[in-house]
Amino acid sequence: MSSVLVTADQDSGVAVVTLNRPDRLNAIDLGMAGDLARVWRDLRFDDSVRAIVLTGAGERAFCTGIDRDAVVPQPNSPYAQDDPLLGVGPKANDLWKPVVAAVRGMACGGAFYLLGEAEFVVADTTATFFDPHTTYGMVSAYESVLMAQRMPYGEVARMALMGTAERISARRAHEVGLVSELAPEGEALAAATACAVVVAGYPTEAVQGTVRALWAASEAGRSRGLAQAPHLIALGNATGERQARLFAGRGREYRSR
Repeated sequence: MSSVLVTADQDSGVAVVTLNRPDRLNAIDLGMAGDLARVWRDLRFDDSVRAIVLTGAGERAFCTGIDRDAVVPQPNSPYAQDDPLLGVGPKANDLWKPVVAAVRGMACGGAFYLLGEAEFVVADTTATFFDPHTTYGMVSAYESVLMAQRMPYGEVARMALMGTAERISARRAHEVGLVSELAPEGEALAAATACAVVVAGYPTEAVQGTVRALWAASEAGRSRGLAQAPHLIALGNATGERQARLFAGRGREYRSR
């Protein structure tokens, strides 16, 4: 079964893209990373699709970032680092059709590569958001830069620095602007789809031009931040062995706020 499912409604012009690894909390392995890139590129050429909803299969998670079992070969150089998540988002694949994210359950770590490239986020009351990088001896670079475009600085800083000790509740995410609409449990997909149907009904050129304009509005800060990310990761990340020990010894308790 494919790790990414796509269903399209010809009448509404809305496609639903579903991360389909619920047994792994929709964590992204190398296969899913490639599948996502192909899906976004294919949707660029499908004129019948005018708006997209991105969601995750199952009830436990939207996405929990990179799969811990994924093996990512790295060049033997401090000046180069390969990040398989850099190509998983729609904007990274030059797709300028509007994307609405529908979040149920956990969204953490590398999930922010996807949420950061959606136009807005709809979540149900089960949604929680957190960034585990520092807990595991890793620099939160790309994730923090993308979330800094969505949330106040202090909220992004707290989420990145507190690691697995805290999770942002759906209510708090809505209060700080990460989530644009809070839906009842199990209804995030329906609420996000309703928004996408409205947008898909408007003239395509005007909609895509607006998406480009919005993205351009934050381009300078985002580009400068992302340019620093590889160097900060190379300098700040613990060795793989230490990361594994920190992951194995992590605490299971957390505070929700």
